[in-house]
Amino acid sequence: MNSKTLKVMILYASYGNGHYQASKAIETVFRRKGVTDIVLLDLMAQAHPLINEFTKFVYLNSFKTLPSIYGWIYNATRKMQSETALLRLINSFGTSTLLQAVTSFDPDLVIHTFPQLTLPRLLKKTGMSIPLINIITDFDLHGRWLHPEIHRYYVATDDLKQEMKDLGIPEERIMASGIPIQPDFNRIQQESSHLNNLLHKNKKTILLMAGAYGVMQGNHDICEALTSSSQYQLIVVCGRNKDLYRQLTDRFGNHPDVHIYGYINNVADVMTMSDCMITKPGGITLSEAIECRLPLILYRPVPGQELNNALYLQRKGIAAIAHNVDSLMVQINSMLHDETRFQEIQHKINDLRKPEAAEVIVNDIMEQCFVTS
Repeated sequence: MNSKTLKVMILYASYGNGHYQASKAIETVFRRKGVTDIVLLDLMAQAHPLINEFTKFVYLNSFKTLPSIYGWIYNATRKMQSETALLRLINSFGTSTLLQAVTSFDPDLVIHTFPQLTLPRLLKKTGMSIPLINIITDFDLHGRWLHPEIHRYYVATDDLKQEMKDLGIPEERIMASGIPIQPDFNRIQQESSHLNNLLHKNKKTILLMAGAYGVMQGNHDICEALTSSSQYQLIVVCGRNKDLYRQLTDRFGNHPDVHIYGYINNVADVMTMSDCMITKPGGITLSEAIECRLPLILYRPVPGQELNNALYLQRKGIAAIAHNVDSLMVQINSMLHDETRFQEIQHKINDLRKPEAAEVIVNDIMEQCFVTS
């Protein structure tokens, strides 16, 4: 099969922004290599738009109202086997839509960046044979990602690969590639010359990222605490949360050390300008920060995959977890004013970095026996 005739389907979901961003990163690299026949499909949005919008609403609001319940459900189901009744039910959603899409597009391989594994059972029913690939977009492993019919797994770390091996997944099916972010992410530097000119060279710059949908809690209190000290300046990114952007602009818009933005595309720029970042621990954002060697403060991580992400990076020594503003300030002061600790953190980030993950993944896919030349 010639790469120019290769047909790739990527299945993702729109809970948060990370699964879509990982999909776009993979698509970008494929296109660079001459593979242009690519379809991205948000299966739940296409198949069950009302259920999708409801579950998205519940997911995003769980950060505000019922984080412990979401975390309990996540951890209680973390070791689910692929053939349990609950997973069989979850993976039955979107069957007819997916069958129609697969029949129409006739892909040579299908990549999942979200663990909605409807396809393995569908292939078994229809007798079709399509190589299946899972790209796990967190630093934590949930049973939803695992299925005996998956041909290849790409994971964030060597530790995650070992965890999967311990569960009986053959080593040759797993690559510790890193989580895919946009190619050349760390090379897109200093394009925001206007913002760069506004920053004081003698002040530490703290990047506050509230997530793509601006759902991280406590942003106002964080800004209050940090602006009470004249030694810090803030870049605040509110994502798509217009209310948060308006509230923070009303309160801090005229402060000379606070620079507030909505959703931005030049994430690498603002990360490169910053000395540390306060954020929620989504897999893509964490991977981008690691790529930019940016120390992390993970604020009030929600139980579930985000708390597990945070705990993993804390154990690795590259992130601190803060549950309130007082502990946040202690962590920031320690991180930014202890040069030895700061250098140790950056050294540990280098140990964890897996550069050009999207390129590594696509290269490996195209070298595998199921994509012949």
